[in-house]
Amino acid sequence: MTEHYLSAADVARELGISRSALATYRMPEPDVIVGRSRGWKPQTIAEWQAARPGHGGRPRKTGA
Repeated sequence: MTEHYLSAADVARELGISRSALATYRMPEPDVIVGRSRGWKPQTIAEWQAARPGHGGRPRKTGA
């Protein structure tokens, strides 16, 4: 069975942001690296997105 991985461009599209904006995010470790290209399983990105502050996971930091 063929595995499906998301590229950085795919992840940016899923999040509704530009690739340059994605470059500022602290991404999870890729599930695969082919040459210089990184790839993430859709489940990895979904779990990472859910755990990000203000996205259903931990609460956002508040100014103190």
